[in-house]
Amino acid sequence: MPAIVTGPGPRPKRVPGLPAEGPAFQRLLLAWYRRHRRRLPWRGVRDPYAVLVSEIMLQQTQVTRVVDYWQRFLARYPTLEDLAAAPADTVRESWAGLGYYARARNLHAAAKVMVAELGARVPHEVAELRKLPGIGRYTAGAVASLAYGADVPAVDTNAARVLARVFGVRGRKGKARRERRLWTIAAALVPRGKSADWNQALMDLGATYCTARAPRCPLCPVRRSCGLVRRNGDRQGAWIARKAGGRRGRARVGTRAGIA
Repeated sequence: MPAIVTGPGPRPKRVPGLPAEGPAFQRLLLAWYRRHRRRLPWRGVRDPYAVLVSEIMLQQTQVTRVVDYWQRFLARYPTLEDLAAAPADTVRESWAGLGYYARARNLHAAAKVMVAELGARVPHEVAELRKLPGIGRYTAGAVASLAYGADVPAVDTNAARVLARVFGVRGRKGKARRERRLWTIAAALVPRGKSADWNQALMDLGATYCTARAPRCPLCPVRRSCGLVRRNGDRQGAWIARKAGGRRGRARVGTRAGIA
């Protein structure tokens, strides 16, 4: 009988676009998020309309300001039909103080489209969501993953900053090549069946530890898998903070700004 030769077996297939550090980063981030996620009223909500309203409100606006507005807005317009039927002036009045009023106009217009053409339902596919007024790539991904559990990425400025630092994505912000790379990595990282937790975990990390101007590298829960820390050590966070100190203005924490 011939000898049976055993070995380590075939290597698992690499996910296209996923860097080697990806699996370790996934494990660390999800473990941290399960214990330390931010408690926000729209977290865990599966009503696609409510999720859509929260994501539109969070664009360019601090989370703390959105909480009360979101709850009051849904109390006044509990369904898509209610919002679509409301006069434009009334919707704008409900938005007063939140700023960026084009968001209110777009949300109102989108509600009318969904009621008139889609049976008063929020689409579940990214491509269909992006056809609605005021909904870009980030917001479409956020609604599809948070409301419907679709395994798609949602890359806002917080998530983009985390991914760029962890995986060493270089290039100037807004450049097409950089954005394509970030979205490719983001798509490869989404764990099957856990897209809502994953996308929110990236945003939470960017809003609390991996901030734009004062990253807390020594305390970061994913520092062991972070390329920035491996290359430069914990001093990198202090250097970024010093550099940012010379700039005018203040960074906004906990806002949504999607990248194309």
